[in-house]
Amino acid sequence: MDHASNPFACGYYGFEIQRVVVISYDDRHPQTVLPLHTSQAHLRDEEVAHRACLFNDDFAVITEGQTVPPELDSICGGSGTVQAVSHDIWGRTIEGAFDYLGDRQMLASAEEIVRNLQFRTGFYSRAWEISTAHITAASSRHLCDLADIATPTGFLFVAFRIPYSPAIGVKLIATPWTDENLMNIEGITAAQLRQEHLSKGMPEDLADLLALAGQADLRFLVLDADAPVLDGLPLYDDES
Repeated sequence: MDHASNPFACGYYGFEIQRVVVISYDDRHPQTVLPLHTSQAHLRDEEVAHRACLFNDDFAVITEGQTVPPELDSICGGSGTVQAVSHDIWGRTIEGAFDYLGDRQMLASAEEIVRNLQFRTGFYSRAWEISTAHITAASSRHLCDLADIATPTGFLFVAFRIPYSPAIGVKLIATPWTDENLMNIEGITAAQLRQEHLSKGMPEDLADLLALAGQADLRFLVLDADAPVLDGLPLYDDES
């Protein structure tokens, strides 16, 4: 199953703000951008900007107004001046990328952007309602059967009926269903969880759908004939 493009993916998560300095060092070379050495992470922006520094390929060390240990001095072959301080915003995708999203001069401004992206007022889009056209008739019957019994704990989800509605709901457990998270919680990989579903008679189309939903950290998935279809998911006719 190809998870390269997941229709349930809501965007970036796992945001990080990384402070870097923009250094100029001679007229023949462009500026270079580097993080500060961890020993100087406590310095305020105003103690860094427009200060002399040493640097190598990995980090910069402010020398003006600071005491630089000899062991750092010896591994820094470049010297220059910090022209600006930048707070870079990075975010992760469920496909595993770690993308640069932008930067701000002030940390508070970068933090405000991250707060807006995180939707701190709630867990954004962790509950989805999609059409039952995305599963086969066999999968629909399988979910209904699971909703009427105690869903096996190894499935890491619970199927349930919605009163006064033909819709079926699924509550996913231990999400996101990524190798890293599942290994930490259950000691299994995502592929092993999918195989567990298949070995207990789950139709392959339903196993694939739940794997995508779990990978995207959904908590509730509702399947209803009257719900809209989700672009990017396969469609099945009623006779499948």
